[in-house]
Amino acid sequence: MKKVMFVCKRNSCRSQMAEGFAKTLGAGKIAVTSCGLESSRVHPTAIEMMTEVGIDISDQTSDPIENFNADDYDAVISLCGCGVNLPPEWVTQEIFEDWQLEDPDGQSLEVFRTVRGQIKERVENLITKIA
Repeated sequence: MKKVMFVCKRNSCRSQMAEGFAKTLGAGKIAVTSCGLESSRVHPTAIEMMTEVGIDISDQTSDPIENFNADDYDAVISLCGCGVNLPPEWVTQEIFEDWQLEDPDGQSLEVFRTVRGQIKERVENLITKIA
Protein backbone atom coordinates (compact mmCIF):
# COMPACT_ATOMS: atom_id res chain seq x y z
CA MET A 1 0.00 0.00 0.00
CA LYS A 2 1.40 3.41 -1.00
CA LYS A 3 1.96 5.94 1.79
CA VAL A 4 0.98 9.57 1.16
CA MET A 5 2.00 12.69 3.10
CA PHE A 6 0.02 15.90 2.65
CA VAL A 7 2.04 18.90 3.79
CA CYS A 8 1.14 22.56 4.19
CA LYS A 9 2.49 25.56 6.04
CA ARG A 10 0.53 25.14 9.30
CA ASN A 11 -1.27 21.79 8.80
CA SER A 12 -4.53 23.51 9.68
CA CYS A 13 -6.95 23.68 6.70
CA ARG A 14 -5.95 22.36 3.27
CA SER A 15 -3.74 19.46 4.36
CA GLN A 16 -6.33 18.44 6.96
CA MET A 17 -9.14 18.38 4.38
CA ALA A 18 -6.89 16.42 1.99
CA GLU A 19 -6.11 13.90 4.73
CA GLY A 20 -9.83 13.50 5.46
CA PHE A 21 -10.75 12.96 1.81
CA ALA A 22 -7.82 10.58 1.21
CA LYS A 23 -8.57 8.48 4.30
CA THR A 24 -12.22 8.18 3.25
CA LEU A 25 -11.91 7.86 -0.54
CA GLY A 26 -8.67 5.87 -0.42
CA ALA A 27 -9.58 3.53 2.43
CA GLY A 28 -7.84 0.19 1.89
CA LYS A 29 -5.89 1.61 -1.08
CA ILE A 30 -3.46 4.15 0.41
CA ALA A 31 -2.13 5.09 3.86
CA VAL A 32 -2.39 8.80 4.65
CA THR A 33 -0.79 11.33 7.00
CA SER A 34 -0.56 15.12 7.03
CA CYS A 35 1.89 17.58 8.56
CA GLY A 36 3.01 21.19 8.41
CA LEU A 37 6.21 23.18 8.20
CA GLU A 38 4.94 24.16 11.65
CA SER A 39 2.05 22.72 13.63
CA SER A 40 -0.97 24.66 14.81
CA ARG A 41 -4.49 23.25 15.15
CA VAL A 42 -7.10 21.65 12.96
CA HIS A 43 -9.09 24.71 11.85
CA PRO A 44 -12.69 24.66 13.16
CA THR A 45 -14.02 25.80 9.77
CA ALA A 46 -12.15 22.97 8.02
CA ILE A 47 -13.85 20.54 10.43
CA GLU A 48 -17.22 22.18 9.63
CA MET A 49 -16.60 22.04 5.86
CA MET A 50 -15.74 18.36 5.95
CA THR A 51 -18.73 17.58 8.17
CA GLU A 52 -20.90 19.12 5.40
CA VAL A 53 -19.74 16.33 3.07
CA GLY A 54 -20.03 13.58 5.69
CA ILE A 55 -16.37 13.30 6.72
CA ASP A 56 -15.32 13.77 10.36
CA ILE A 57 -11.80 15.16 10.76
CA SER A 58 -12.25 16.34 14.35
CA ASP A 59 -9.91 13.60 15.63
CA GLN A 60 -7.03 14.58 13.30
CA THR A 61 -4.03 16.41 14.74
CA SER A 62 -1.72 19.15 13.48
CA ASP A 63 1.86 17.87 13.48
CA PRO A 64 5.23 19.36 12.46
CA ILE A 65 7.13 17.83 9.54
CA GLU A 66 10.18 17.10 11.73
CA ASN A 67 8.10 14.39 13.47
CA PHE A 68 8.24 12.33 10.24
CA ASN A 69 10.82 10.67 7.97
CA ALA A 70 10.53 11.48 4.25
CA ASP A 71 11.74 8.01 3.27
CA ASP A 72 8.62 6.50 4.85
CA TYR A 73 6.42 8.00 2.09
CA ASP A 74 5.90 7.17 -1.58
CA ALA A 75 4.05 10.39 -2.38
CA VAL A 76 4.47 13.87 -0.90
CA ILE A 77 1.84 16.46 -1.78
CA SER A 78 2.25 20.13 -0.89
CA LEU A 79 -1.04 21.99 -0.91
CA CYS A 80 0.18 25.57 -0.54
CA GLY A 81 3.19 26.10 -2.73
CA CYS A 82 5.40 25.38 0.27
CA GLY A 83 7.39 22.83 -1.71
CA VAL A 84 10.22 25.34 -2.12
CA ASN A 85 10.50 25.49 1.67
CA LEU A 86 10.52 21.75 2.28
CA PRO A 87 13.71 19.94 3.26
CA PRO A 88 15.21 18.44 0.05
CA GLU A 89 14.49 14.83 0.99
CA TRP A 90 10.75 15.57 0.93
CA VAL A 91 10.69 16.72 -2.72
CA THR A 92 12.68 13.75 -4.07
CA GLN A 93 10.21 10.99 -3.23
CA GLU A 94 8.69 8.76 -5.95
CA ILE A 95 5.83 11.26 -6.37
CA PHE A 96 6.02 14.93 -5.43
CA GLU A 97 3.32 17.40 -6.37
CA ASP A 98 2.79 21.02 -5.34
CA TRP A 99 -0.91 21.82 -5.75
CA GLN A 100 -0.63 25.52 -4.78
CA LEU A 101 -4.22 25.91 -3.59
CA GLU A 102 -5.58 29.16 -2.16
CA ASP A 103 -5.47 29.45 1.65
CA PRO A 104 -9.10 29.56 2.85
CA ASP A 105 -8.14 30.61 6.40
CA GLY A 106 -9.88 33.88 7.27
CA GLN A 107 -11.94 33.84 4.07
CA SER A 108 -15.63 33.25 3.35
CA LEU A 109 -17.34 29.88 3.61
CA GLU A 110 -17.70 30.02 -0.18
CA VAL A 111 -13.88 30.12 -0.56
CA PHE A 112 -13.59 27.20 1.87
CA ARG A 113 -16.12 25.22 -0.18
CA THR A 114 -14.33 26.01 -3.45
CA VAL A 115 -10.96 24.92 -2.05
CA ARG A 116 -12.59 21.82 -0.53
CA GLY A 117 -13.92 20.89 -3.98
CA GLN A 118 -10.52 21.38 -5.58
CA ILE A 119 -8.90 19.21 -2.91
CA LYS A 120 -11.47 16.42 -3.35
CA GLU A 121 -10.95 16.33 -7.13
CA ARG A 122 -7.16 16.24 -6.81
CA VAL A 123 -7.26 13.58 -4.09
CA GLU A 124 -9.50 11.41 -6.30
CA ASN A 125 -7.02 11.79 -9.19
CA LEU A 126 -4.09 11.01 -6.89
CA ILE A 127 -5.74 7.82 -5.60
CA THR A 128 -6.44 6.71 -9.18
CA LYS A 129 -2.83 7.37 -10.13
CA ILE A 130 -1.08 5.59 -7.25
CA ALA A 131 -3.43 3.02 -5.74
